[in-house]
Amino acid sequence: MKRLRSFVSITLIGGFMVILPIAIFLWLVEWLLGVVRAIIRPLSHWLVEQTAFTNHMADVVGVLLLLCAFFLIGLFIKTSVGEWVHDQLDAWLTRLAPGYKTIREVVSQLLGGEGNTSLLRGEVCRAYLMGRAAGVSVTAIVTAKHSNGDYTVYAPTAPIPTSGFVYHLSAECVDLLPHVSVEEAMRTVIACGSGSQVISEIPEPAAKLEYTANEKGR
Repeated sequence: MKRLRSFVSITLIGGFMVILPIAIFLWLVEWLLGVVRAIIRPLSHWLVEQTAFTNHMADVVGVLLLLCAFFLIGLFIKTSVGEWVHDQLDAWLTRLAPGYKTIREVVSQLLGGEGNTSLLRGEVCRAYLMGRAAGVSVTAIVTAKHSNGDYTVYAPTAPIPTSGFVYHLSAECVDLLPHVSVEEAMRTVIACGSGSQVISEIPEPAAKLEYTANEKGR
């Protein structure tokens, strides 16, 4: 009976682990589509009423026009006039809406901008928070490189990588891991450290290169 209960519970958990990520992904897609539909709904209704477009065709045209609008706005702010307008609007919104600045900085950090490295495109590193002699390190993402050689890193906490800590470390306390992608590093965080062998096991070609560099340094 005990074996049966164990078999049933493990099987249920296995099925849950398969379905849960798919359900979350579908929910996020549905939410994003809902936001897009809400934005283009007035235009879609106008196209259906004024043209022979069906609802689906009007939605597609609305999405394309929305993307064109994003492109034109991005093109405009690359000009001197557009940059000035953006700065004025940014300053105005910062004064009127205190939370706007925080949202802008979060988006800037995620996508890159204002001299920062995008978190999603950052370099994975092994950060020695108390120095190499202590032997304690954490998985982190480089978010900024400073002119004096120091690094600013973000160390996500398990199992939710969107929360974590920011550290400013000297170069000798940071080992860059170019063979590890941000996605791989985040997976180890979500899994509470499971699969972290990818952090410590350097591929053979990279290991030989690091050994050669260390020999030259000596």
